[in-house]
Amino acid sequence: MRDSPRFRLLPHEIVFGGFLALLTSALTVVVGPIARDTLLFAALLVTAGALVWWCPAGASRARWCVRLAFYPVAMNAAYFALRTAVPALHPRLYDAALQAADHTLLGGNASLWLQRFAHPALTEFMSFCYVIFFPYLLFSWITYLAQPDLRLAQKFWSGFFAIYGLGFLGYLLVPAIGPHLEPGLAAQFTPFHGPITDLNTRIVLSGSNRVDCFPSLHCAISSYILFFDLRHRRWRFWLYLVPCVGLWVSTLYLRYHYFVDVLAGFALSAAALWFVQRAFPTEKP
Repeated sequence: MRDSPRFRLLPHEIVFGGFLALLTSALTVVVGPIARDTLLFAALLVTAGALVWWCPAGASRARWCVRLAFYPVAMNAAYFALRTAVPALHPRLYDAALQAADHTLLGGNASLWLQRFAHPALTEFMSFCYVIFFPYLLFSWITYLAQPDLRLAQKFWSGFFAIYGLGFLGYLLVPAIGPHLEPGLAAQFTPFHGPITDLNTRIVLSGSNRVDCFPSLHCAISSYILFFDLRHRRWRFWLYLVPCVGLWVSTLYLRYHYFVDVLAGFALSAAALWFVQRAFPTEKP
């Protein structure tokens, strides 16, 4: 790596750290400094800072791996804490506004329009594509962190967790539950069933923090990984291309997102990919 300041922050550390600082400050004011969510976000922020101090720019690869590996932990902890933190700070839900945006763009709801194509086999395929998002994340983290080029891992992490920091900010500013739970829309949908579909439904209902609609991070993160792979691991791009496209369609087909959520997710991914290419200019295809 080039000479750099001892404690240079990576882009995702600035973005995600800024999100943690914002939540800690806001929760301190609204619910108090010793409330559970305040303490959690404060602990994540302090830990992130301590790891930067413990692992300066020229530290060993082992220390850098610990510094990078903190962010999947922080992301998951923050995601589930948003279930109570967001309502405390911003209790209004914006499903009606997102639906209105879809009406402006499409003239109606995309999930309702896609319902005409519903078929048990297609539903099972869409559910499969949606549920493999989680192993796709895990495998991507492991492969990029384990490969020899530390700078490539830093590049991947920088865009990936910057997306999460900005996406979580979207959850705070525009909290929404999605078409499948919004009472006026949910009543218009024909139920989906099937072995994979039922499993996927249980995972979504038990794992959602109930504010995780705008932007669609399923679309943002999967497209970021896919097109990062196109440049750096092309065989993985071709391996995951069809499941990723299926995943994008499934966010609407399975009624989890509004069309505007998907657009915002792709915009966030494109911005992250553009940025990391310029922040890490020495990377080769």
